This record gives sequence, structure tokens and C-alpha cells, in this order.
Amino acid sequence: MPQADLIFGEYRRLLDERFRLSLPSELIRSWGEGRTEAVLAKEKPGCVSLWQTESWEGGMESGLDVVRSRMEAGRLRDQMPLLQTFGRLMSTRHRRVHIAGRGRLALPEGFREFLGAEPGSELIVVGAAVCIEIWQTEAWRDCLKQEISQFSEILEQLSR
Repeated sequence: MPQADLIFGEYRRLLDERFRLSLPSELIRSWGEGRTEAVLAKEKPGCVSLWQTESWEGGMESGLDVVRSRMEAGRLRDQMPLLQTFGRLMSTRHRRVHIAGRGRLALPEGFREFLGAEPGSELIVVGAAVCIEIWQTEAWRDCLKQEISQFSEILEQLSR
């Protein structure tokens, strides 16, 4: 099922002693209240994203189908190192997660390490239109510094 509303907003949250993060209710409402399962994905250093399961699986399956068919046809024999890299990244890049009551998300160990997050860490939770992103604070500042000047150009390009 496609995303009904675009998800926007920026919120600061603390990771609790049990590695749980309270997702902002404003983002959960836009994303889909009542959802208890999602996919958490490593996006870029210092950032993981939370996807609606259907959206993630739909996008991923079409790409995997192409890779499978190219393998079956023998068209990837000369690209084994690239295929292995793809496999390693695919194996560690995403994971299904449970969203508990009041929008609490327990960050799995590998994802906490990817974010560099410890209990008490401040994380930035951002609505990224089609998913919810969770950022390590310094990585968010760096990203925002790089991308903020492109806002008008991006809006114009997307609204054509």
C-alpha cells in the first residue's frame, strides 16, 4: 500500500537505558497509526530509516528480481566480487522491527553501532517525506548544512 501522507518534522529524542527511542506522535500519525511492524534500514553513516514494511518490500523485491534473473541467465559471472559486496550489504542493511505502544522503537545492536548511539544519546528524528529517519546529531547537522541550500531547486524539480 502506498504512503498516504508525506511525513515532515524534526524532533530531538533521547535513547533510553534499554535502547528504546520514542517516535514523535506527529510523525507516527502521518506514517500510519497502529502500525506495529516496520523495516529499519541503514542509509548513510549516522542515519537509519524506518519504512512501512509494504513500501520497503515492494521496492526491494523488484530490484532483487532483476538481480536473480541476471544470475540465472549467467550475465553476472564476471561480476562476482560486486555480487558478493551486494550480498553482504543486503544481509546487514535492513531488519524488521516492532514498534511498541506509544511509538517506542528498540534499536537493534548493529543499528545502534551504525549510529554510534549509547543510552542517553540524543538522536534527531526526521520526517523524510516517505520514511522516518533517525540521525546521530552531528551527522544530521552535517547533512543539513550540505542540503539546505538545495531546497528551492528540489521543490521546483519535484513539482514539475
